[in-house]
Amino acid sequence: MFESIQPAPADPILGLTEAFKADPNPQKINLGVGVYQDSTGKTPALSCVRKAGELLARSDAGSSYLPIPGLAEYTSAVQQLAFGSAHEVVTSGRAFSAQTPGGTGALRVVGDFLAANMPGTTLWVTDPTWANHANIFSAAGVSLAKFPYFDKANNSLALADMLDALQKIPAGDAVLLHGCCHNPTGVDPTQEQWEKIADVLYAQQLLPVLDFAYQGFGDGIDEDAVGLRTVARQGEEFILCSSFSKNFGLYNQRVGAATFVATDAERANVVGSQVKRAIRANYSNPPAHGARLVAAVLGDDDLRSEWHTELTAMRNRINGMRSLLVDKLAEKSVPGDYSFIKAQRGMFSFSGLTKEQVLALRERHAIYIVDSGRINVAGITESNVDRLTEAIADVVGG
Repeated sequence: MFESIQPAPADPILGLTEAFKADPNPQKINLGVGVYQDSTGKTPALSCVRKAGELLARSDAGSSYLPIPGLAEYTSAVQQLAFGSAHEVVTSGRAFSAQTPGGTGALRVVGDFLAANMPGTTLWVTDPTWANHANIFSAAGVSLAKFPYFDKANNSLALADMLDALQKIPAGDAVLLHGCCHNPTGVDPTQEQWEKIADVLYAQQLLPVLDFAYQGFGDGIDEDAVGLRTVARQGEEFILCSSFSKNFGLYNQRVGAATFVATDAERANVVGSQVKRAIRANYSNPPAHGARLVAAVLGDDDLRSEWHTELTAMRNRINGMRSLLVDKLAEKSVPGDYSFIKAQRGMFSFSGLTKEQVLALRERHAIYIVDSGRINVAGITESNVDRLTEAIADVVGG
């Protein structure tokens, strides 16, 4: 019965990692997959997470199923971290949060919720956006469309075109935005620009959905929440998808959350009942360990302080590699102005490299970059930056 099934195309990002692993070149460089790496090219386990794990090992948390929406102390911590403990969204009780298997799981829960409860809703995504967004929402049966976001000529936010497009979206549709550290461009709105975006969203009666996977990787925990907190206006409805893969280094624990903010607490409970229904039909209830680790760190003053220190070190390393990359490109006399890379935020950079140049890097130098030219800046180190920039000089100049 399976004989007629054809091979699926490789994932554009994870498939690239498979090709990288198969490459025998000892000097190969992987700048594709979105995983943080330290100065030695390793993905570190955070010290605060290890200590939290030791605390959990000495406790008797039990092994029974978690409730459908997950660990209560975790979902509470998620809300307080995203909004701030004194924010009206938190104190009013009008937010319902569910623990999910990673940020990807949160997005799929949102997709299932929209398909079941708001049929006919189109989800509008930035052009460009994370490659997996289309897969997730299409699989859930949600129609997608794009709106302008990135000004390629100036390597900046295409704000005027973006606002003009949002004003033309039909009322009742949903708009997916990146809370910070836009993937793949690294270009984020300023607070003033977020205000203008929120004005249009609510004037047009659109439902904001914020993908918030990199809090703390841009400028800081609270600084990176400016967009979210600007959208979180009193009485307005929106959805938040959180992930702790990057900022806690918990990639393989799959720790995320979906938060649905309603007009009031009563409506949040109604919405929450439909969210739980969607989860029950999918993975039933979430895994426990990763959420317990996050809750333990955020619930302990010393561990939380240590997490802030470790997160700051990761952020500073990424920003340092941005500056080093730009300096080395200039040093190697690579044609063009790459100074915009310093202004981008998060792990990713839209490098400006063409698909042909990306393929040449792969074939001639064993340097693996996504076809769009998106670079994972965290994959750059002091030991590989010279080889990388020499290779870029080769493909750009030749």
